[in-house]
Amino acid sequence: MSLVSPWRDRLRGAFEGLRLWRGTKRRDEAWWLALRGEELARRTLKKKGYRILASRERSRLGEIDIVARDGPALVFVEVKTRRGSRFGKPVEAVDRRKQKRLVRLALAYTARRGWTDTPMRFDIVGVELPTEGRPSIRVYRNAFGEDA
Repeated sequence: MSLVSPWRDRLRGAFEGLRLWRGTKRRDEAWWLALRGEELARRTLKKKGYRILASRERSRLGEIDIVARDGPALVFVEVKTRRGSRFGKPVEAVDRRKQKRLVRLALAYTARRGWTDTPMRFDIVGVELPTEGRPSIRVYRNAFGEDA
């Protein structure tokens, strides 16, 4: 029995909640790609004058990628990152179902903080990270409304 085995078992138990991302190399790459895309999105939004309030805000309903202020508006930002356009543009991945979930998350977020009278907006940031060359980052302001 090696000295590594007991530690490996302890680590497995400690990271049981991360089971979704364990296993395949492809899942690992997708997770890091998403993190990189979110970081580039935050930098771009800051350059455009947004004030970042939260990143990866989680609740039992799901996760909001970025919560920011842009003037008086509270902006909920969904970040979609792709390696290329083989599966379509990043913004195309935010379908009606995803929009409805984001609206529910935003309403719960504002209710928890007592910001129910604050104007809200939903933006999407599409990030394309090609294997070669510079990333392409596009911000879609007011991409959809609360009636999604």
